[in-house]
Amino acid sequence: MTSASAMVIAGVRSGVGKTTIATGIMGALTRRGHRVQPFKAGPDYIDPSYHQLACGVPSRNLDTWLLPRPTVTELFRRAGGPDRVSVVEGVMGVYDGHSSLTEEGSTAQLAKLLDAPVILVADAAKVARSVAAEVLGYQQFDPDLRIAGVILNGVGGPRHLEFCQPQIEATTGLPVLGYLPRREQFVQPERHLGLIPTVEGTVVQEWYDALIAQVEETIDLAGILRLAATARPPESRPQVYPAEPQPRRARIAIAQDQAFSFYYQDSLDLLEAWGAELVPFSPLSDAALPEGVGGVYIGGGFPEMFARELAENRPMLESMRRALAQEVPMYAECGGLMYLGQSLSDLAGTDYPMVGALPVASSMSGSRLTLGYREVEACAATPLLAPGQRVRGHEFHWSVLAEPPGPESAVYRVVDQENRPEGFRIGSVWASYIHIHLGSAPGLAKRFVDTCAKSIKN
Repeated sequence: MTSASAMVIAGVRSGVGKTTIATGIMGALTRRGHRVQPFKAGPDYIDPSYHQLACGVPSRNLDTWLLPRPTVTELFRRAGGPDRVSVVEGVMGVYDGHSSLTEEGSTAQLAKLLDAPVILVADAAKVARSVAAEVLGYQQFDPDLRIAGVILNGVGGPRHLEFCQPQIEATTGLPVLGYLPRREQFVQPERHLGLIPTVEGTVVQEWYDALIAQVEETIDLAGILRLAATARPPESRPQVYPAEPQPRRARIAIAQDQAFSFYYQDSLDLLEAWGAELVPFSPLSDAALPEGVGGVYIGGGFPEMFARELAENRPMLESMRRALAQEVPMYAECGGLMYLGQSLSDLAGTDYPMVGALPVASSMSGSRLTLGYREVEACAATPLLAPGQRVRGHEFHWSVLAEPPGPESAVYRVVDQENRPEGFRIGSVWASYIHIHLGSAPGLAKRFVDTCAKSIKN
């Protein structure tokens, strides 16, 4: 392909099989020799891990609430290109986002920004002709959104399809580009935060092979490619990436294993672009932090699923404590906060000792999911923000802390929640439940690298 090619796979709601269908299309196109660049709308960390296995390249998040629109365009243009087919999986329902009355942060807003055709996934499992009314409603809700085709999920067989497809096409004029049958083998296991990350090894090659074979049999890939060729994404200029290559000036240890895998790919790439050498390490299996690092980055994940193993890796806990005694900067989000606390209670309610850098005990005893976009203001200088600087982030966890953060040591004030204190800044540690995309504002990644470079010099 010589011109920009892109599509958005969106759903009428959560749970209609967007990830399965998007992943299957990505994998099928990749096997046919296309260079596929996957993207995920919104702040999700788990779905992109499925994309990466299908395409062999990292999937990237595009979020029109977390990120300024010029930055979204920059990230899209930087990863995609004229020789790639860009496939964007949507988030929730196509019109769902940050606001109840506007498209802000929605898949629809992203698709319009990218000028990409939308393929709408609808669940036909418990309807027949009526599914056409649902598709028509989505088509007419926002005439400016370019819905270009429909894929049905949960089709019982050829006879069921005959009751769905003709009415959709007659009523809406949209082509039905195919379907997935109603089969348990395509359903992936879930737990408290959704799908299980592929880093844990639960997704087997047989699942991908069966899914891709089904997509090739019952979905019109050639028709999808023809639609994708109509995309006309806007041009972009550097917003958060440096205009010129930067010299290496800091080594940053980054926790990456089954317990810690929640990172935005562009956050990692931005750190490298601004002069960081990222050195992966495993809190589960390594005996010590990498040598010569000027900082540590511990992202989110599922430490509660591996609490015993984390506690039993005493050499790593001691290595972390030695680094703290040497005032090595540590930045942690969500699961990283839990790991740096005094103790962590697993799903069975058993307490395990953790690093002990923060005066917190975390547990899974909460009965309520904490979820949503947040706008925060830095209470003091952090590796990312100057005092008083604001940035947008996202919060998503079931765990709770025995004692909430207090204003005297908080990292942030959550400005859209009555300035409630959030996170902890103690010594050389900054930790919070808020996930920050390093492209949310210019300079975040550079400041992180600057902090770690100064630590090495000191």
